[in-house]
Amino acid sequence: MDRYVIRQRRVFHARPETAFTEFWTSVTIAAELRRLGLRVRTGPEAIDLSQVPALPGPADLAQAADRARAWGAGEDDLRAVLAGHTAVVADLEGAAPGPTVAVRVDIDALPLPESTSSGHLPAREGFAALDREAMHACGHDGHIAVGLELARRLSAGDFAGRVRLLFQPAEEGGRGARAMLGADVLAGVDRLYALHLGLGLPVGDVAAGTHGFFANSKLRAVFTGRPSHAAAAPEEGRNALLAAAQATVGLYALPRFATADTRVNVGVLHAGTAPNIVAGTAELGLELRATSGEVCDELERRARNVLTAAGAAGEVAVRIEQIGGATTARCDPAAVRTVARAVRSLPEVTGVHENYRFGASDDATLLMRAVQANGGTATYVVVGASSPAPHHSPEFDIDEACLGIAADVLERAVRGTAEDPAV
Repeated sequence: MDRYVIRQRRVFHARPETAFTEFWTSVTIAAELRRLGLRVRTGPEAIDLSQVPALPGPADLAQAADRARAWGAGEDDLRAVLAGHTAVVADLEGAAPGPTVAVRVDIDALPLPESTSSGHLPAREGFAALDREAMHACGHDGHIAVGLELARRLSAGDFAGRVRLLFQPAEEGGRGARAMLGADVLAGVDRLYALHLGLGLPVGDVAAGTHGFFANSKLRAVFTGRPSHAAAAPEEGRNALLAAAQATVGLYALPRFATADTRVNVGVLHAGTAPNIVAGTAELGLELRATSGEVCDELERRARNVLTAAGAAGEVAVRIEQIGGATTARCDPAAVRTVARAVRSLPEVTGVHENYRFGASDDATLLMRAVQANGGTATYVVVGASSPAPHHSPEFDIDEACLGIAADVLERAVRGTAEDPAV
């Protein structure tokens, strides 16, 4: 396999950056795409942050900028991304008329410390995360590398139509795709391919289409009560921690639905200042998922009622905001067939799935729906990676043999799209 794609994966793996702070990642991607001769859009031309909730604060942005500088990002390059505009869009014109094909890859990492075990390949080979507070624990480093490899292979323009590469920030949390839609990055797109590595498939298996996406809503609830002395005047307090804890129990008691699979998870609870003070504030972070968008909306309505009622019971104010989300989506049969044809011609592919169950959430679904609403087609492609540990865990990794396979799949799918009568 060409070492380019592996080298790129390892470079990005070592420098993980979380949602809207992907400063070094963004400027490095843009520089490489320009070197390859693509037309590149960054900053507000690639992403609209005006409606994005829960953006990183000034201190977090400043810290991320300093880290990017330490990793070698230049000041001129950084200027376009310092407010969180970390998306990159690149266009390439083919040698003959044809459709406009978009490929979406996500670029953000997770706030998770990486394993230092000698059994973990990045630790053993010396490309583990340089930032101990973040990690590429979902394969997005591989997605970046495959996107760049695809750009390299297509840079001669020896294909029909146009290719648009979407390097999307903030997939984790479900905010980046919606923000890129705000910058109209899908204008004129006829076909969209979204990529993911791993997701339970071994190397050699490829899913040309998927189903079972969960709609997703992420909420933050801030409880504001009144602190007081826990022994001398407990009755004067209004316990925000207790209200948040009661809300947590109530959220897990929400009913199941007969019409959809659902998930509820409270992943964050911060409260209080000292053991002898009735907690005056608490912050709770949760997510709701359902295989039906309508059920997810109803689950969110009920969750908001639980949060509000828990606050009311303790005379604690509650402020609730949605901080991210995704929807469900379907893969178009024509797009699935194009990928399946491309996959079956590859000797390294040993298993082809045309309707693989996804079983999680991804805001690429918003991009898929947007293309479909404009008369285009889309599919979500999964390339097996023989991951030794689950996604979002400190031991997560990919078998790097998947990178070349993914690039082959996307290249052949892009080239084959022009021959698809459905486009």
